[in-house]
Amino acid sequence: MSNIDAIISEAVRVLREGGVILYPTDTIWGLGCDATNPEAVRRIYEIKHRSDSKSLVLLADGLDMVARYVKAIPDMAVDLVEVNDKPMTIVYPGAICGKAPQEGEQARQDRYLLAYNTVAEDGSVGIRIPLMDFCKNLVNKLGRPLVSTSANVSGEASPECFADIPEDIRNAVDYIVPAFIEKSSTGLPSQIIKLELDGEFKIIRP
Repeated sequence: MSNIDAIISEAVRVLREGGVILYPTDTIWGLGCDATNPEAVRRIYEIKHRSDSKSLVLLADGLDMVARYVKAIPDMAVDLVEVNDKPMTIVYPGAICGKAPQEGEQARQDRYLLAYNTVAEDGSVGIRIPLMDFCKNLVNKLGRPLVSTSANVSGEASPECFADIPEDIRNAVDYIVPAFIEKSSTGLPSQIIKLELDGEFKIIRP
């Protein structure tokens, strides 16, 4: 087993146990967890001091995985993914997610459903297929989408490199991917495009 394989295996072990990891993506450093685990997602909001009324960006290893978690993929999404050569997050309508728990209930985990707290109020979800082998292989081995939100306290600057990550963020996670992996990151946030099934689209971040 190579060093990279060992890192991925350990990260996946932590994720499957409901843990939170700190890892470099094809854009910036992110906080990650199993996107089908509502309690793990709740921890990420807590670490970021962020309201859970906001949605989170997820990573998938390809459109086949995306198709398992949204009701339909707009035709434009297929075209964009085929020609894309820089990090791009697509906001899809109709996320397939679990229900928010009633007061006093515990949120249920179902690996066939996105956690309710990853999805926007309008039922959409932002998903990116990363242009980075490490992230693609990590998501592939996990077998379900991975949360990818910037490793910072909400409202503060996003970390372009490991040295920029606050100490309290580092101390709050269960596993930190070694910093040398970040050489494949751009250090810049992704483009965000929101698509509708009727062909309408909106560029949220160019």
